[in-house]
Amino acid sequence: MNRQILIVVHQENSTPGRVGEMLAERGYQLHRCCPNLDESLPADVAAYDALIVFGGPQSAMDCHLPGIRAELDWLERYALPSRTPMLGICLGAQQMARVLGANVGPRGDGIVEIGYKSIRATAQGEDFINGCCTFYQWHSETFDIPAGATHLAENDDFSGQAFRWGQHAWAIEFHPEMTLDMINRWCTSERGSLKLSLPGAQSHREQLEDFQRHAPRTDAWLARFLDEHLLNTGTS
Repeated sequence: MNRQILIVVHQENSTPGRVGEMLAERGYQLHRCCPNLDESLPADVAAYDALIVFGGPQSAMDCHLPGIRAELDWLERYALPSRTPMLGICLGAQQMARVLGANVGPRGDGIVEIGYKSIRATAQGEDFINGCCTFYQWHSETFDIPAGATHLAENDDFSGQAFRWGQHAWAIEFHPEMTLDMINRWCTSERGSLKLSLPGAQSHREQLEDFQRHAPRTDAWLARFLDEHLLNTGTS
């Protein structure tokens, strides 16, 4: 059986990291699409077992960028109404929140989340978080929880950490897909290295140390989320 998952990325060098590796281990083929490189998103998503919109350096408010405008329109017209299982990560989550009518933007005081940060489950999110409380973050913007969505996770600095829309779509601010190579690449890129001096950002060294400490548990969380929620195979 041909099992496919559509992954939406935002740069030429974007990779799906551990998410892609775990999906491949489960026998899924990945159909990669980058609207910012003028690649078209499918109006009919019935052929896909799931849709995943990853993070990127753009903002969900960048409607002047044709690729971001195309993604917002696609989310509103096709992806979310299709009831196909869906995950939005960071920028993908912020785009979902915006399409669903919630506010998206910076905190307003310059604080960012970069590196490993603790989050906690809401009363409705205990099964979703399942005891894992530290995840990799890389964002300066955040989202409010859309009306009608289920708020799943929060922390003191950014209350919008995760929500579920209906029973089929999840949005997370954090990055469970991270590999050591991705952390090194993000921290040493021209744009990324400048962000490490912002309030709320961990140093590159701290991020590498915390990767070794937290990656096994993050991997276990991701495997369970894929199997029991997004893919609903119950094999975790």
